[in-house]
Amino acid sequence: MNASFDPQTVAAVVALGLLCRWLLALWYNTVNLPPGPTGLPFLGNVHQIPLQYPHKTLYEWGQRYGDIIHARLFQKHVLVLDSTKAAEDLLDKRAAKYSDRPHFTLLEDLLQWKPLMVFMSQGETFRLHRKWYQSFLENRQSLRTYESMQQREVDSLLLALLESPENVAYHLKRFTGSLMLEIAYGYTETSEKDAYIRLASETITQSLEAGTLVASLVDFFPILLYLPHWFPGGGFKSNAMKLHGRVWQIMESPFRYVQQAIACSTARPSFTSFMIDQTAKEGQLAEEDELNIKGAAILMYSGGTDTTNTALLTLLLAIALHPEVLRKAQAEIDEKIGPSRLPTLEDRASLPYVECIVKEAYRWNPVLPAGIPHQLREDDEYRGYHIPRGSMVISNIWAMTRDSATYPDSDSFLPERHLPSRGGPICRDPKSIVFGFGRRICPGRFLADSSVWLIAANLLATFDIMNARHPNGDVITPENAFLSGAVSHPKPFICTIRPRNKAYTEMITQRSTSSLAI
Repeated sequence: MNASFDPQTVAAVVALGLLCRWLLALWYNTVNLPPGPTGLPFLGNVHQIPLQYPHKTLYEWGQRYGDIIHARLFQKHVLVLDSTKAAEDLLDKRAAKYSDRPHFTLLEDLLQWKPLMVFMSQGETFRLHRKWYQSFLENRQSLRTYESMQQREVDSLLLALLESPENVAYHLKRFTGSLMLEIAYGYTETSEKDAYIRLASETITQSLEAGTLVASLVDFFPILLYLPHWFPGGGFKSNAMKLHGRVWQIMESPFRYVQQAIACSTARPSFTSFMIDQTAKEGQLAEEDELNIKGAAILMYSGGTDTTNTALLTLLLAIALHPEVLRKAQAEIDEKIGPSRLPTLEDRASLPYVECIVKEAYRWNPVLPAGIPHQLREDDEYRGYHIPRGSMVISNIWAMTRDSATYPDSDSFLPERHLPSRGGPICRDPKSIVFGFGRRICPGRFLADSSVWLIAANLLATFDIMNARHPNGDVITPENAFLSGAVSHPKPFICTIRPRNKAYTEMITQRSTSSLAI
């Protein structure tokens, strides 16, 4: 007996089946989720997350719902981790699942910040870049080779502070820029180097600030890429195109500089020159290899400048606000080092209070307060909760450094909290938090940390840092405040910096002269 089916009936059955499957998937992805604020249809919780200081709102949610929080940004599931325990359990111990990245349409497709490992999904290219960074930034032998560069740039910084202490913010920025230019590209020409540092700094800052509301929506609705630039809200495309040209310039110009130096046999050792030598075949680079080296080098530079500079400015602000911390540090340095020389990295273990100051600066103002989002590769369960595949995972580092159980009186700057207590546990080292987690941990953390410590020790040893004064003698107290953004920059402030005595002035001048002669 032959059966015949009405096409409309078949279509209806198929449609019903697809609808059931969709409803089942929807139910599966919404049942037993971690607790969180109730959202609106379509918008989710977008309207509840402010554009300014969102990490503070996520911290408040953590106080209400617990240390793992579920939210939605439109149709995107978001998992917020407000505790170190949750971050370590998921991002460290389950790194294979939690080490992907969401796609950053604005930064990658419009501004063309690629290929940068910080934005890559897991895969062959990610593993290649990670291997390169491990060789140059996590290898003990490589780190030792950078110490002479660090010391030379510190000597140059101290001399600049003698000559124009009012420009301290610029001098700190120039220190980090000069150091990373030499490591990444072997760049040494002073005038060209300064011009590049200014251009790169402006481009990086503007890229981070480019996320207007409409531009940010592009990450969730890539169709907005096709919005005409003249259409209301489409102006972000024109701005992005202008900025894209500068991104291309700061990626291209130092790479060509290295290539030319190699051709003239004048190239200094650097990450880029080494990678060109290792990758080129018969003197030629494949287009893909060239692109990968450019991306890896610019990330090495950009990732090591703005964040390190922010940590240094945070430390300077804390010292200006807490003169008693400066006095304790100087007493320790005078006792352990003496007045006849300046601190080196070899002195680090013998200056525990200076170490505590650096740790507390990391904790007091984590440079990346909300980290950089991870993305979950497959469905997971944690503490009995369902976490859907594709969820964006935010490690709220600011909340972790405000954990009152670990850091009592967490809003205060208290270096002493990091000293071992008699019979009690040592306060958790903030370095295990602020540099990220899992396979996405910052590969330049050792170089950045040693640079921050070296500057801190030398600055504290040689200069007095105090509040500035108005012409009428009134004290100008810096504001204990930080700008909102992906990077938590201190609000611009002024302070007075002057050498402790004539002997240190002469020592700085002599050392700087010797460094320049090398």
